[in-house]
Amino acid sequence: MMADSTSRWAEALREISGRLGEMPADSGYPAYLGARLAAFYERAGRVSCLGSPKREGSVTVVGAVSPPGGDFSDPVTAATLSIVQVFWGLDKKLAQRKHFPSVNWLISYTKYMRVLEPFFNRLDPDYSNLRTKCQEILQKEDNLQEIVQLVGKESLSEDQKVVMEVAKIIREDFLQQNAFSDYDFTCPLVKSVGMLRSIILLHNLSQKVIADSPPDARVTWAQIKVSLNPVIQKIIQTKFQLPKQPEEQLRKFFAGLDEEIEAAFQSLSD
Repeated sequence: MMADSTSRWAEALREISGRLGEMPADSGYPAYLGARLAAFYERAGRVSCLGSPKREGSVTVVGAVSPPGGDFSDPVTAATLSIVQVFWGLDKKLAQRKHFPSVNWLISYTKYMRVLEPFFNRLDPDYSNLRTKCQEILQKEDNLQEIVQLVGKESLSEDQKVVMEVAKIIREDFLQQNAFSDYDFTCPLVKSVGMLRSIILLHNLSQKVIADSPPDARVTWAQIKVSLNPVIQKIIQTKFQLPKQPEEQLRKFFAGLDEEIEAAFQSLSD
């Protein structure tokens, strides 16, 4: 169930509360705002239905909150964040850059990862590590953005250039989706994990080659990019794999791509 938007509902609650002469709390909202929001969101979950035959069902609630001026200290936003377990932070700047879905990966979170880890790890034991590494790369990119804006990308060290380039691939070719295309309208977990593993493998092997190269003949990201350009292009184009393919076919494709990446780095080292 989609509630769009709980902010407008809270404003109506404030108006009614004021007309009834109730004592206002923060920003004029009634003191029971948090309790009312919690009562709404707590309707979500998995339940055993009354009556017979015995049935189970679930209700998923998605609430849209519109804080004035994007202020997260707004009482409705603060109360909502204290209740919900998952938060998708929409970003106006991403929407202006035509990056859809415009979900900011740095401020969004879920508190269900520990509960869901066994499920994801049954699909692929590396899932948790890949996800953590992806988050680290995106966070490092955000930390480096200020340096890039001040003195340019050329001032970065080679390992930092790898972070910036791989983060760009994650942003533009993994996180960005076109819901109106036959290859991107949905993405099975097998495809997501395969794409992420190939991207992280590119990052890890690039960092290793740079770190292992001698100081007098240091390998640069520019050299890696030129030597491995066909492989990098294949990684970028993995999103065009049709999701309706059998899982085994997708697994075989990504396993072959990973072998190709490793072979390309091996030839570069030799």
